[in-house]
Amino acid sequence: MLVRNKKTFSVGVVFAISFLVVLFLIFSPLFGGKNGLQFSDDSFNRLAKGSSYFIPKVSKSVEKVAGKPISATIKLDKAEDVEPTAKLFTTAGARVETVDNVILKIDGDLGVILQSVIKDADSMYKNDGKAVAERYGYDEKKAMKNWWTALSKIEKGLKKDRNVEDAKIISDVNKKAVEPGYNFYKVDANKVSEHAGMMSGLLIFYVVYTMWWGYAIFYMFDGVGLSMKKAKVKKEA
Repeated sequence: MLVRNKKTFSVGVVFAISFLVVLFLIFSPLFGGKNGLQFSDDSFNRLAKGSSYFIPKVSKSVEKVAGKPISATIKLDKAEDVEPTAKLFTTAGARVETVDNVILKIDGDLGVILQSVIKDADSMYKNDGKAVAERYGYDEKKAMKNWWTALSKIEKGLKKDRNVEDAKIISDVNKKAVEPGYNFYKVDANKVSEHAGMMSGLLIFYVVYTMWWGYAIFYMFDGVGLSMKKAKVKKEA
């Protein structure tokens, strides 16, 4: 390979080598036993959890359906999920009937049921999964997954019956209580306002590091005489 411009090629080589050195350090366990990717991923998860506590607001909206009776029939995909799912509703004071091993007929107070869901989601959000497991006698994450599945099916049935208002409340409970509680379980929450410097630093580093490699390639290619230029416009006679 013929180097036409040693200066720019050398700059590109320095950029490339330093990029690879930093990359090696990123994948090394230098951040409390974690590599750079794990550290940044954990940091952003903690910050995301800190800004995802919507349970008080959702709990307030559920008050609108306090004392409102609901009668729903849902079909589960697996027979082994029927009994654990039924346990969720009976614990919330609902009456549950099993049909054909995969169908649940549920009758109860919608407000009480949803407050029970929120209570479980709040426990999960606060990393107290043990409380959820003790309430139902099985794995807490499985319990939350069963809640999510059952509520999704009830929501779908309500929409089919054009009961949009109740369906919206159930959807909010699923999206703003069950999902954050499940997804951020065992993650410690941090407030963005308290870690703004670190978050800004990581974002700036990602941008600079991406450009770093781009400039390494650019200078090396320029050093060997490869460059991109705008084609001249051919004028018609």
